[in-house]
Amino acid sequence: MALPERMKFGVFMAPFHWKGENPTLSLERDLETIEWLDDLGYDEAWIGEHHSAGWEIIASPEIFMATAAERTKNIKLGTGVISLPYHHPLMVANRMVLLDHLTRGRVMLGVGPGALVTDASMLGIEPTLQRRRMDESLGIILRLLKEKDPITYESEWFTLREAQLHLRPYTKPHFPIAVAAAQSPSGMVLAGKHGISVLSVSVIRGGNTSSDLNDFWKIAEETAAEHGNTMDRNEWRLVVHVHLAESKKEAMDQARKNAGRYQREYFEETLGQAAAFDGPPDKIIDAMVESNAWCVGTPDDLIATINRLDEQSGGFGGLMIQSTEWGTREQVLHSYELVARYVMPHFQGSIESLYRSQEWSAAKRPELIALRDAALARARDDYAKTRPT
Repeated sequence: MALPERMKFGVFMAPFHWKGENPTLSLERDLETIEWLDDLGYDEAWIGEHHSAGWEIIASPEIFMATAAERTKNIKLGTGVISLPYHHPLMVANRMVLLDHLTRGRVMLGVGPGALVTDASMLGIEPTLQRRRMDESLGIILRLLKEKDPITYESEWFTLREAQLHLRPYTKPHFPIAVAAAQSPSGMVLAGKHGISVLSVSVIRGGNTSSDLNDFWKIAEETAAEHGNTMDRNEWRLVVHVHLAESKKEAMDQARKNAGRYQREYFEETLGQAAAFDGPPDKIIDAMVESNAWCVGTPDDLIATINRLDEQSGGFGGLMIQSTEWGTREQVLHSYELVARYVMPHFQGSIESLYRSQEWSAAKRPELIALRDAALARARDDYAKTRPT
């Protein structure tokens, strides 16, 4: 096992919502989910930014996070992710610093190039420029957070003239920063170049994860070495599709219809990705679970999945559940509860001492029972001596 003593658990909330549903109520459910996760003791929630395609309806993760922060106490809130080519880097830095203060240090900055080509198209951004611009923007954001002297910088798409943060971060030296690493190597290269965390969003969607995870981490480590940085596996988060119930049959039955719709209607019919399974939508879940792309089952199945990913990756520090609505509202919330009750303790060191205590007590039972019986007999004798004959 190369996992940390206390693994982080959280969610990656794009979010995904079905066409035809009231979007206002969908957003309210998202906020209620964050509240539920906070009550259950989850560590993190990462909130996405999207502007098209009809499903992922949060345009500003920062606004959503500010609202969620007012309803929660402990859970950390991250942008999952801010699409850096869409924003001036000074504005990104200033908004995150403000959130850092408002939440007393509960925010994290997740960055990416922009996942949807349709978003970039509406903004008139050439998709081939997005990753290079993300790199350029992130470099400036880090300078703004770390340096005190004014920065002057001229780019083809933004300008800084004696720019500086007039409000410094609440978190010292600054809030955590992670880069999304999907299917291209650019995310891992950027993480290594700047020595920041990694949020692997879709590396493990395709089933054959072993070579992907090993190769991806090597890219980050090799790039970090070239720039004099080191990478920390404990700050590497993997995003996994999960739905749990009391039995695997229950979980599969609950998720079968909507999981198939999710894959077919969004990823394939809306985004144009290749079909994950050449067959009817209600059979997609079987193929995805069989290939280990999704974990649908019991808490024991998720424990096995985490152990398998640990072995395949060489170790990571956080498991983020892809937020979906594959079951009814009650079933979805119960799935999160099962993770908190039976999976999280297994990887956070909170139950080993209880097992040892129970085993110690059981082993000492004959001796302790004899002592208890002797104490009770002594108490009866002492009482009897106080009574008149």
